[in-house]
Amino acid sequence: MLTVDPKEIPVPKLHHYLLGAVGPRPIAFASTVDEKGNNNLAPFSFFNVFSANPPIAVFSPARSGRTNTTKDTYNNIKKTPEVVINVVNYNMVQQMSLASSPYQPGVDEFVKAGFTPLDSEIIQPKRVKESPVQLECKVNEVVELGQEGGAGNLVICEILKIHIDPAIIDDSGNIDQKKIDLVARMGGNWYCRADENSMFEITKPITTCGIGVDQIPEDIRLSKVLTGNDLGQLGGIEELPDETSVNEHKLIELSELFMEFEDDATQLELKLHELAKQQLQENKLEEAWMTLLAFNNQ
Repeated sequence: MLTVDPKEIPVPKLHHYLLGAVGPRPIAFASTVDEKGNNNLAPFSFFNVFSANPPIAVFSPARSGRTNTTKDTYNNIKKTPEVVINVVNYNMVQQMSLASSPYQPGVDEFVKAGFTPLDSEIIQPKRVKESPVQLECKVNEVVELGQEGGAGNLVICEILKIHIDPAIIDDSGNIDQKKIDLVARMGGNWYCRADENSMFEITKPITTCGIGVDQIPEDIRLSKVLTGNDLGQLGGIEELPDETSVNEHKLIELSELFMEFEDDATQLELKLHELAKQQLQENKLEEAWMTLLAFNNQ
């Protein structure tokens, strides 16, 4: 392992390590106004939501690592403590990137990047019409983390109003993760698109407790086929299939496999583990367990 002490390397190098390792990061496309009411738009990937009651979002317009200057966004919210956080999806990512250019204070990035400004309902900054979700926020607090280049400024925002494009709502009234087509920042010039090809589902164990990896039989836990991810999935089952179910599965689903390798136990175990791995990839957890346990039910 490469071990790094942040105090012993230049800030730009540390910055690259952090951005390369921590991602993908959601993007806060922040709309603010200065004391004269001039619009400003800028994206920030040090961003997330941290509470639902009250609804709180936090983003950080950090000091420039090169010049130690503060961002227009930071300067604006110190004078007008309001911001619209516009969510960024794939349809607007190139325009969003253009808006991140170092334009002079007072330059309207809505105009430069070709975005359509919409009046907010309860705060001054404009919303971005092209954004699928727009959050009107008041700034509760700004936490300055330092005075040197690269230091963050945590803008703690309370969400007062949420605007959602009806086109991204599913039949249950929730935001459809396939329709919203979000993008996120990675390291360097890289972005990530959260589309159907890159997303996958894992059932969250909120109300259930799996048996855990430590309760998986040793011959399965030490498998040369199953990975740590596979074992984690296996450990999520609440209760192992009973012996009757395993025997029925063996006789109906695995009979050909057992007949083919009846004289080669090592190869049979390997094939069973390979089959179980495939079943796990298809989220057939109980079936995978019955396949694995069938080896010892001979």
